[in-house]
Formats: sequence, structure tokens, C-alpha cells
Amino acid sequence: MTRRASVVLRHPLTWLYAWFLVLPFLMGTVQSTVSLATEIVIFSLLAIAYNLLMGYTGLVSFGHSAFFGIGGYAAGLAQLHLAKGMVVPFVAGVAGAALAGAVIGFLLMRKRGVYFSLLTLAFTQMFFYIVYGATAVTGGENGLGGIERFPLRVGSLRLDLGDKRVYYYASAVLAALAIYVLWRVVHSPFGRVLEAIRENEPRASFVGYDVKRYKLTAFVVSCAFSGLAGVLYTFLLNFAYPESLHVTMAGEIVAMTLVGGMRSFVGPAVGAAVFVFMRDTLSSWTENWLVYFGVIFVAFVMFSPNGIVGVFQRLRGLPRQDGGRARATTRAARAAAPALVPAAGPTGPAGEVLLEARDLAKHFGALAAVDGVSLRVPRGELRSIIGPNGAGKTTLFNVLTGLLPADRGQARFRATTITALLPHQIVASGVSRSFQIISIFHALTVFENVRIAAQAKRRCRFAMLADSGSFTDLNAEALRLVDAVGLGDRAFEIADNLSHGDQRLLEIAIALATRPELLLLDEPLAGLAAHERLRVADLIRTLRRSVTIVLIEHDIDQVLALSDRITVLHQGRVIAEGAPAEIQQNREVQTAYLGHVSLAPGPAAAAVRRTAEPLLRVTSVNTFYGKSHVLHGVSLDVFTGESVSLLGRNGAGKTTTLATITGVVPPTQGRIVYGATDLAGRPPEEIARLGIGLVPQGRRIFPNLTVLENLTIARHGKRGWTLERVFTTFPKLHARKDARGATLSGGELQLLAIARALMGNVDLLLLDEPFEGLAPAIVEVVWNVLRELRGTTTMLLVEQNADLALALSDRAYVISNGSIVWEGDARALHADQELRLKLLGV
Repeated sequence: MTRRASVVLRHPLTWLYAWFLVLPFLMGTVQSTVSLATEIVIFSLLAIAYNLLMGYTGLVSFGHSAFFGIGGYAAGLAQLHLAKGMVVPFVAGVAGAALAGAVIGFLLMRKRGVYFSLLTLAFTQMFFYIVYGATAVTGGENGLGGIERFPLRVGSLRLDLGDKRVYYYASAVLAALAIYVLWRVVHSPFGRVLEAIRENEPRASFVGYDVKRYKLTAFVVSCAFSGLAGVLYTFLLNFAYPESLHVTMAGEIVAMTLVGGMRSFVGPAVGAAVFVFMRDTLSSWTENWLVYFGVIFVAFVMFSPNGIVGVFQRLRGLPRQDGGRARATTRAARAAAPALVPAAGPTGPAGEVLLEARDLAKHFGALAAVDGVSLRVPRGELRSIIGPNGAGKTTLFNVLTGLLPADRGQARFRATTITALLPHQIVASGVSRSFQIISIFHALTVFENVRIAAQAKRRCRFAMLADSGSFTDLNAEALRLVDAVGLGDRAFEIADNLSHGDQRLLEIAIALATRPELLLLDEPLAGLAAHERLRVADLIRTLRRSVTIVLIEHDIDQVLALSDRITVLHQGRVIAEGAPAEIQQNREVQTAYLGHVSLAPGPAAAAVRRTAEPLLRVTSVNTFYGKSHVLHGVSLDVFTGESVSLLGRNGAGKTTTLATITGVVPPTQGRIVYGATDLAGRPPEEIARLGIGLVPQGRRIFPNLTVLENLTIARHGKRGWTLERVFTTFPKLHARKDARGATLSGGELQLLAIARALMGNVDLLLLDEPFEGLAPAIVEVVWNVLRELRGTTTMLLVEQNADLALALSDRAYVISNGSIVWEGDARALHADQELRLKLLGV
């Protein structure tokens, strides 16, 4: 057997078409009818058409029965009132469903997720009641009768469609052709973009695709082929009935698709066959047959989300077909594609200002996240943007790339204003980015991730019938990029299986594949192990020779080593800009990182007498966010009555340490002992009831509850902190006890967050950035409150402003890149300016 013949025999459509061919004979052997076989074929087409939307695009429609029914009614009405025969009704049915899909899709593409699904359900109900009530046109509840299957002439051949077996094979041929077209669509460049949208819609937009256009097109195509199935079904019954538009039918379409397997092209056809056959068989035994099918449906949803085909693939150990196809189509391309860093997009004169921001501002309520930022980045420069937590760095990137609209000012790229453009338009102009939290297409291979991004700048990006593997130059470019970032030997692995460091490299490759002139990298070293940080830093060092880079990064050592110039943000404003050496010597920058205490010191706290055992002991804790290894063997102690600071630069692991202690992010290794209780494996609510209170970063109070309700809902136990004591300690909260949380100022919110934690009558209070984003006068109020609590309440304080934190603390720990690098007396660290600069400064 030749290799080509072997490929044809293994092709899923070969097996599906063979199934269509023998199905009438199989129906005869089980004492069933040819009409039932025709139903199976029709519902196979319907489920595959629906799966273009759900399985490939990620849009869950609860209303596809509407287009199935519209196709049937349009065909019936066309035959009764426009033209006898078969051709015109078929065209009218498909056109009617496609037109309805275009109108409804245009209205729905503004919505996502559950809102999209519910609106499709609402439209289906609307169409059902229109058909049900328009008795003069549709026959109402009695349906539309008088529909006939007229003979069809194809050249000299006359097909008597009135014969059930002839109609079966005519339907099977038409369904087979339609399914083949759908196969070509899902394996085309257009179909690959749909998969990207399913996996990560924002990322698809940020590699250059107008996702609304792609989703609308997929919706219309799916509706058109669903309408074709409706036409075939109407002529099978010689009747159109309103139940074909009902939500029950919509649910059955979803069930067929899920039971068969929505991640397989032929899976929905398997589900359709199982559904139709079970309905016919079980309904002859009991009228409650849907109960049994419902049990099967629930079982597959819970235990095998990829349906029957998924079970079969697991049992056989079958690999992804796409990987094999990609290997075959790109083997020659790899041989011709040396692992070179890709050239940038169009070049211009050296020193040309590539990116210019003028007075950019972005507010979230009263908070000015970006407050009048202006900067100029010339071509060929590597510019770093640094600053403390909450400085506005990522928000600035989000405004520059269209993720957030600017409230004021403008950004220009190559003298063209981009602040009013959508993300895909900004990418098309030559700007690309990575994200602080890794953003890739997790279920696709490494090669597919990069090919989809590279395809965005090519004319074939919307091709709907061409094989995506046939574009050898595109495949070669994608492979070259994969090799360039060091992932060549893992090109055909699923991206989700990569290590965190390799996923960072992949994300950079995705950004480079859009051929940018300007590359924005948002914390590319975050969460990486030491050897992975070196790999990514080396790649950035190589890339700077061919593309202009703007880098946000918290690893100050790497920033100083990589950058031509550095811009420093603090509280949304630019406070300094210059060469790395200048920034290191800038007093305002050091103050932003280390803080500056200008508060009345007050009486010194009495020395804390340590107990034999600490109240909290963290021992050799390792914590991961997904695949990102954030904490590396962290150990610390907090004794009863102590105030302890945990300090570190941005991204060092401070907040993650608190999240690990409170059970929000459980550790993978190590121990956390509170009193005599091991906290490992306990949920956050149980840990809170043990006496650990958290004042989270960003306050996170309940905005629709009043101050009094926020405090009351947090109350636990009857000792210590009561409402009376809270209102005595926090008089501002007493004055506003009936105000809703959403109406409070930033300082009042912070006081409420502290008071709410204390209402749990906690023995240990964890505070995460309590001074962040507060005006100086409010900082003093909060600082004085915490000073009063010192000695009476055990505290572990995470704070960017080192001076404020150390002035409140007995002892301090410094964490860097997830590891404790210093511990000791807080006053000693506060007094040693040189040591503080080394550990915490720039």
C-alpha cells in the first residue's frame, strides 16, 4: 500500500463517508428504516456545523435550532409560494438561515460568554413564538404542510427524490459535500484563527486579528450549514413544524456535539448517530428516554469532556493529528530555515522617534494610574520602564496598545496617533507586546502558536478553503522564529506542556512573529528560575540588535545591564529619565523605592519578649503560580506581639508569601505552622477562623455594603475587637458607618480594610501594601493606627515603602526573586542606608 493510500484510509472523512455509504444496510439489519438513517446523516451535518462555533471558535450558542428551523421554513415557503421544485427552495433555505445569522450575529458579537449564550437563547424563543403565532403564513402550531420532494434532473439523470433510499443517498452526498467544505474551513488559515480565538481571544487580538470579524463570519457559516440541514430535514418529513425552532432542539444539538466530542471534527457526527439511534430505540420502550440520555450526557461532561471520540483516542493512545500534518508539511521548510533572529519590520533613519507619548492619563475612579506621562523612544533603543508597585507601568502599556482607552493625551507611533486605534490595528502598524501574565494559545502546539501570529501580517490570514499547511514560506518563517528563541526541538509539543521559562520564550516568539518595529515586553523575567532568567535575558540582548524594545522589569540588575535609557514611574508620573548610571544616583528614584519617613516618631514600642516558639513559622516553602516557581525555600518566623516587615523589590514574592500563608495559593513544598496547627492543605476560610486576618492589597472591601455591614459580616468571636472598639479606634469610620463602600475615599477604604480584619478578633494580622496609593496626609493617619496596634497585635507587614515599614517593625526580612536574602533587626536596616540601597534600591 502506498503512503498516499494509507493517509487516505486513515483520514477521518474516509471513515465518515464509509459510514454514510453502509448506514442504510445497517439500519435494515437492526429492523430500522432508511428514514432514520437519513435523520442520522442530517443531524451529523447539523452537529458538525454547530461545532464550528462551539468546538472551534469557543462560542456556545443555545439557539442554533432557530437557524435549523428557519432553513426548513424558508425552503417550504419558497416551494409553496415562489417556485415548485427543489433547487430554489434549497437556495432560499440556506440563504434565509445565513441572512438571519448575519443579522443576529452582528447584534451579538458585542457580547461574550454567558451573555452571548443567553441572547442566542432569547432569539430562539422569539423566532419560535413568531412561527407559532403567524398561523396564516407558517401554519402555527399545526406546522407547514404541502411540501413535496419533486424529482431532480442532473443532466440526463433523473432522481426520484420521493423514493426514501434515493433521498437518503442524495442527502448523504449533499451532506458529505457540505462536511468537506467545513473540513476545509477548519483546517484553513481562517480556521486556525478560530482555534486561537477559542484558546485566548485577547491574545488573538494582540497578534493582529479583528476577532469580531472572524467570530461573525464563523457564526454566519455555521448558521448557513445549519439551515442546509434544516432544509434536508423538512423535505425528509415533507413538513415544517415549529418544534424544530424550540429551545429543546437547541439543547439536543449541544448534547449531540458534547457526547460525540467537540474537540474532534467527526465527534459531533458520532454524537448525532448515538442520539438519533437512542431516541428511536429507547422511545419505543419508554417515553422518558431523555432521562437515560441525560445520564449519559452528564457522565461525559463530568468524566470525558472530549466525548466518545476522546475516550477512543485515549484508549488507542492516538496523538494529535495536527502535529503529524505540521511535521509533514514543514520538514522541507525546516531544512531551509536557519535559526536566525527575525529581521524587524520596515526600518527608518537612526534616531527617528519611534514612540512618543504626550501627557497620557488613565484614571480608575479617583485613582490616577497614569497621570500625565510623556516620553520619547528613538529607533534602535532599549528603553526600560521601572517603578514601585502601583506606579502605573503595566497600565501605561495597556493604554499604548489599545487594551485601555486613554482619558487624556495621545501616543504616536512613527508620527501616527495610535491611542484611538483597536489592538489589532496597533499591531498592524508595527507594535507588538508580551504580557505580565503569560498569554499564549495553550492547547495548540508551539509551532501553531507562532504560525498563527506570523499569518496575521499575510494576505492568506482570511483564506477559508486553503490548507494552512500548504503555505511553505509561512511555515518556514514560523519555524525560523521557533528555532530563534531556542524551542526548535519542542516545536510540535502542546504549548501547555512547556515549562514556565519556555512559555516565556514562546510568548516572545509570538510577539516577534507579527514583524514589529517596536516590541513591548511586560516583565518577561517574572517567575523564572535563575537559569531561565539568563536564557530570556540573553534573548532580549540579541533582539535589541534588530528591533526597538521597551521593557518593564523588576529585576533591577538585569534592567541596568540591558538598558540604554531608563524611565522611572511613581504614582503614575515620570519622576526620572536617563542612562542607568544616572538613575542609580537619582535621589528621588531611591526615595520612591525605599520610602521616606517624615512622620512624628512617637514613643518607642516596648521591646517584645519572645516566646519559646513563634506564633507563625514558615519553613522551606516553595510556591508555584501554575508553572511559575515564585517562592524558593522561603523561611521566616513571627513571634507573639512582634511587628515583622517583609520587604523586597517589585515581583520579589512578598504578596505570594502572604497568599501562601492564608491558603489562597497552597505551597507545593515546606511547612507553615501557626501555633501548634499545620496550615498545609487547609482552605483559606478555615485558616481565617484560626485567627489569621488579612488586609489585602487593593483593600477589596464589599462596595455595595455599608461600612457597618462590612464590619458586621467579618465579625468572629466575642472577645477583643467589638464595633464599639473599632469605632473608637477609627473615628472616621464611625462618622461614615452608613455610607456604602463604593463611596469611600482611598484612605477610608484602607481604614475599613484594617478594621474589617480586626473584627475577626485575629491573633496575627497580615497587611499587604497598606500605604499604597494613599495621599501623604492619609498615609500618616494609617501609619498612626498601625503604630497604636503595635505591641498589642502581632503583625506581618508587606510594604513597598521601606522607611514606613521599618519604623513600625521589630524585625525585618528581605526577599529577592523568591528567596529570603536578609533578615535581622529592623532598626539596624533602617539605619544602614548603604545596605538598604543594595537590597531594595535601584
